[in-house]
Amino acid sequence: MQLIEKLTILADAAKYDASCASSGAPKRSSRGKDGIGSTNGMGICHSYTPDGRCVALLKVLLTNFCLYDCQYCINRRSSDVPRARFTPEEVVTLTLDFYKRNCISGLFLSSGIIRSADYTMEQLIRVARLLREQHQFRGYIHLKTIPDAAPELIAEAGLYADRLSVNIELPTETSLVRLAPEKNVGSIHQAMHNIHQGEREAREERRAPRFAPAGQSTQMIVGADATDDSTILHNAQSLYHDYRLRRVYYSAFSPIPQSPGSVPFEAPPLLREHRLYQADFLMRGYGFSATELLDGPGNLALDIDPKLAWALANREQFPVDLNRADETLIARVPGIGVLSARRLGALRRERRIRFEDLTRLRCVLEKAKPFIVTQDYRPPRGEHESVVLRQQLRDTPAQMALW
Repeated sequence: MQLIEKLTILADAAKYDASCASSGAPKRSSRGKDGIGSTNGMGICHSYTPDGRCVALLKVLLTNFCLYDCQYCINRRSSDVPRARFTPEEVVTLTLDFYKRNCISGLFLSSGIIRSADYTMEQLIRVARLLREQHQFRGYIHLKTIPDAAPELIAEAGLYADRLSVNIELPTETSLVRLAPEKNVGSIHQAMHNIHQGEREAREERRAPRFAPAGQSTQMIVGADATDDSTILHNAQSLYHDYRLRRVYYSAFSPIPQSPGSVPFEAPPLLREHRLYQADFLMRGYGFSATELLDGPGNLALDIDPKLAWALANREQFPVDLNRADETLIARVPGIGVLSARRLGALRRERRIRFEDLTRLRCVLEKAKPFIVTQDYRPPRGEHESVVLRQQLRDTPAQMALW
């Protein structure tokens, strides 16, 4: 099989993994060193979106052959998709060729399980080792970690990769047992623990080698089972707390040809995935807890964003006086972000905040008006009941598709 044919198959097979963002990657320099690939040397090597994600990674699988038969995966053992396999040397060649053409900023590499977890992990590490040591590649590398691989292999992977990730796959152990019986939630958590331990040792020991400096991430598939958003968010909250994950990614389940009857035949709304990302950001950046966002079983509202939903459910805390309230509470006002809250806090130390200041800060006034008080503005009493506000501020986007 020609290299381009392999690339076509294995790049397409990798599109279902959402956890390939490179936010948090360390700055590197090639100054005074031989090699290629630098984020802050001469030349344009990396491009980032405003939220820190890398926009150009070579994203491929080493192979889409797999010993496992996970029911939600297109590459499962029983699937009849075309199969291909790269050698480590072929992945290295592709990475360097694309990089030298300024097409990519780095590499995201995952794989189906071949022979064994240890053998597969060894092959992934070989790619990273060749890039780093033989070709002096200083670009970004993200390796997908095989949960059942030996701890020493995970430790070695962290020496070469900027980021490691272990997919939690499904939100509950019950669903994992039913849909991916060859996988074990205990081994997944143990792999996360091993990575977290390596990160901590690298921070605490002055002479310790760098270990996955961009941290670790994971991915949950949404909609492949009946798990609700409350369970998903509480699970994510625990992962952030226990293993200090940089990100939890959410991937809406996509029905695949000849899907088994154990998984749905219809995809969940992509808007549900979007709301989970919004809620996740509120937990990471605004100090919300999963219980605040969903105080019981159920899913996030699709017609309004989670921050507005929380504000409507907690009207007793509003309106917020922007000249007196704590900055953390101001940041919880719909339409006002963390940065704007900080700027308002700095501004009110000089003078009283007026409504026009929100315009200058580019706050979303339509959402903020019912929830704030300034020196020259107060929302009309009794005019904005929660039901009415929800109708006025609800989103009505069209359902998007992956293809």
